[in-house]
Amino acid sequence: MNNTLYPIKFSPILKEKIWGGQKLKTILNKKSDLPNIGESWEISDVEGDTSIVSNGTLKGHSLKVLLETFKGHLIGNKNYKVFGDKFPLLIKFIDAREDLSIQLHPNDELAAKRHNSFGKTEMWYTLQADEGSNLIVGFNQDMTSEKYLSHLEDKTLTDILNFDEVKVGDTYFIEVGRIHAIGAGVMVAEIQQTSDITYRVYDWDRVDDEGNERELHNDLAIDAFDFNMPDNFRVAYSKTENQPNEMVSCPYFTTNYLKVTEPLKKKNEHDSFIIYMCVEGDAEILVNGISESIKKGETILLPAAIIDYEIASKNATLLEVYV
Repeated sequence: MNNTLYPIKFSPILKEKIWGGQKLKTILNKKSDLPNIGESWEISDVEGDTSIVSNGTLKGHSLKVLLETFKGHLIGNKNYKVFGDKFPLLIKFIDAREDLSIQLHPNDELAAKRHNSFGKTEMWYTLQADEGSNLIVGFNQDMTSEKYLSHLEDKTLTDILNFDEVKVGDTYFIEVGRIHAIGAGVMVAEIQQTSDITYRVYDWDRVDDEGNERELHNDLAIDAFDFNMPDNFRVAYSKTENQPNEMVSCPYFTTNYLKVTEPLKKKNEHDSFIIYMCVEGDAEILVNGISESIKKGETILLPAAIIDYEIASKNATLLEVYV
């Protein structure tokens, strides 16, 4: 295997979902014959769904093999000490043609004990939203477990949920223990811990082609709730061009908004990989004379060993992510 690291792209892992649609194909140019694509896993180290390199001399190798081979050179020495040969983030695009289930995720402690997994702290950046579409995040009133369970039992859960109408650029930080769902007509970029643990509490009484309802996890979910969370999930951020604008900074990841309209010289000072998700326009990333393009709907990984690089564009909007 060639030991020279460069900006790495991966083949998207496309997931058919009962609530999925066509926008990942029509707007983000994902190639697939699947009828209802709900998710494109851009960078994944989830067991059974490991990303495969699609460009350059490492093409065909899995993210798992890259981690085992390059270790701290790939993800940063500080990250390698914590995560070893596990990639800490799962990067997705999600298209909800219908409402996703009402759900929440466990914290690290609960996920480790029950599922041998990380928890699932996540954030959403709205790429596209049909008029009048919503994200569901948190409750619309003070909540206790007793009140919540009463509404769940009475099938009036939606009466106590907070519905936020959204537009492009709206960003939400979803901490573990907070109830949430992506509403019909919304497409988001999602950045999260590497975890596929979801506790589904309500699924709109929906059934599949064979008349079966999807499994609910209410017994597990009740212990995972934090009913005392403040309503601080909406992310305010500036959009100054040609410099990183911090959106979310938490123990698991930092995400910046980066609008590029002129060539930018960049330096990685984080001892971490850096991921760029292109949410609008297109750009070139230049490293040691090597150029790699990225366009709307694509994601690229800059290994931690790459310190100096340049981003060239006149019209790109990127989400810049590191740990």
